[in-house]
Amino acid sequence: MNKKILSGAIASGVIIVIIIVVVSLQIQPSIPQKDEKLGLYVMVPTETPTLLDLKDAYAEAVATGIGRNNVYLFWSTVEPQKGEYNWKISDAIMSLNKQNDLKVTLYFSIINNRVFGPFPDWMGIPQLDENLQDKTVKILDDILSRYDIIDYVIIGGEIDAYFRDHEDDIPKYEEFFMGVYTKLKEKHPDVKFGNSFSLHGIINNGQEDLVARLSQGDFVAFSYFPVNKLNEINKTSQEARKDLERILELAGDKKVALMEISWSTAESIGGSQDGQVDFVKTVYDFYRENESRFEFLTWFREYDRPIDICMKGLNTSVGKVSFGNEIVLQNTAEYLCDSGLIDVDKHPKPAWAEFKKQVQFNPNS
Repeated sequence: MNKKILSGAIASGVIIVIIIVVVSLQIQPSIPQKDEKLGLYVMVPTETPTLLDLKDAYAEAVATGIGRNNVYLFWSTVEPQKGEYNWKISDAIMSLNKQNDLKVTLYFSIINNRVFGPFPDWMGIPQLDENLQDKTVKILDDILSRYDIIDYVIIGGEIDAYFRDHEDDIPKYEEFFMGVYTKLKEKHPDVKFGNSFSLHGIINNGQEDLVARLSQGDFVAFSYFPVNKLNEINKTSQEARKDLERILELAGDKKVALMEISWSTAESIGGSQDGQVDFVKTVYDFYRENESRFEFLTWFREYDRPIDICMKGLNTSVGKVSFGNEIVLQNTAEYLCDSGLIDVDKHPKPAWAEFKKQVQFNPNS
């Protein structure tokens, strides 16, 4: 073969390869850089998801650019028998988070809303004393030693609800928390510990003073749903923004976190898809304006769930003490069921696109 023809063929081949590589790079979807301060509670719509369901949900979540997830572990599940841990469920959940390079906010509820516990049966009826302190330190030390992706721990969750009915226990909890905090901080200095409050509960029940009293630890976390006492959405996005601004004042000199924040699309309680889109914009505008005060912000949640599954997930074991009446219970389920950014048929709501846009927001672009 003529050398000129051969060299021309080689050159053409090189050009073709270069073009293929360039085109290939151009059509590959860009993977956004993860932001560990921004999270999404990864949730599937089914009650008994398969491993494939979970992997798909995680893949969708991390593609948005979030870098964190909430994990809810209850003592009664982790240590069903004294000294005998059941890591099966938590290992599976934590493995999915680690595989997807997500940090974890651990919700470990000594107090869970209006409930003290739940505790394993073998513990009987614990008290807020040194004995419970030592047991709490032991189990949290074991959990944190096992899972190095946990960087925040909520020791008491939405504690304002519990202390509405148990005001006399506040001094005991102050002492209990500081005992647990001090011992765990020595063992795990890089992990941050705090309590969480429901901002809507604080506002609706005039409990602002409680936050100042129990803003112990490294940060103050809040959940926020824009609802009244009946769990109906009764605010505009801008009115909800004014509520959010109060967390900066309530936390004093502590940094803040929004562990659960959402807007339901359930029309029966005043929600809508347009309202959800507006609120996503509002939340992330607020976050960016006050980012230096934030530890993290996690949107609650990825998927809707069917109403019957939501009902099962609600803690109704203490009856009227928890919800007051059937209307509140129904509204609570409807709010939570439709608070996802993707519906039960896996169709993204308009707010899903807005959420991705906000998480990936670049002021320089």
